[in-house]
Amino acid sequence: MIADLDLLLTMVFYTADNLLPACKANGRRALSDAEVITLLVAQAIMGITSDRRFVRLARRQLVAWFPALVGQSGFHKRRARLTGALELVMSALARECPGFFDELVLIDSTPVECARSRETVKRAGESCLDDAIANAAAYGYCRSHSRYFYGMRLHAAFGPDGTPRALRLTGADRPERDVALELLPTTLRGGETVIADKGYAGQHFATAVAQLGAIVIRPARANEPHTGVPIARIRQRIESIFWTAKDLLTLERHGARTLHNLRARVLQRLLALTACVYLNHWLGRPSRALADYTA
Repeated sequence: MIADLDLLLTMVFYTADNLLPACKANGRRALSDAEVITLLVAQAIMGITSDRRFVRLARRQLVAWFPALVGQSGFHKRRARLTGALELVMSALARECPGFFDELVLIDSTPVECARSRETVKRAGESCLDDAIANAAAYGYCRSHSRYFYGMRLHAAFGPDGTPRALRLTGADRPERDVALELLPTTLRGGETVIADKGYAGQHFATAVAQLGAIVIRPARANEPHTGVPIARIRQRIESIFWTAKDLLTLERHGARTLHNLRARVLQRLLALTACVYLNHWLGRPSRALADYTA
């Protein structure tokens, strides 16, 4: 079976249609929730951040599948209402991937910027960002780019194959270890090895994870003796997973201006990633080979 966009969208629609409850009859609603979720995955995998441009393109390329395609405004509103459904479909697909039950758990966080310039931050809550996102967002430091940023931070636990196991979207100023201790109990069953970076150093964190039945392995800090455990290549894997979501699936250019819409757009990208990982496992392909779906 050939891996392509048609096969990916068929699989997503079949999963969502069987999983989501039937909606009440509504004469004004031409698309089902499963169809909207399928369109959201198509938008993410095609790398089109503008809803208006995606709807215009879908009317030409996807009209055979979605003859009752809504306009840009309706598409935007439907996505905002389907946050729970996006998470439900993503969880269902993730649980069918081997990485969800792997004994290796990769944990890290990545910035999700909500504003870049100082003037935009000062106007938050007035015209650029709504009150909810302005209250939730904060300044944080990005070690990868050696700079401060304003917005949120996506904390995630992944399987080695890129399967999302647990997610949290928090203010950028929240300590990584505190969020990780909220995240890990939802995915650990005992006996796992948690691969982390230096930001998760600390005896309290290691002890708390040990009480969950897992151990933490991370690079040694400058003032600590080196353990000799070669984890650099494994650590690079979660960076690669985040890069796939932020570059190929356009998470870094999410364009959200409300907190609720930001959550929906983050889940939209991660659902697309999970769907690709699931289908690649089923087809016997490398788990994060997305080129055939984006072409």
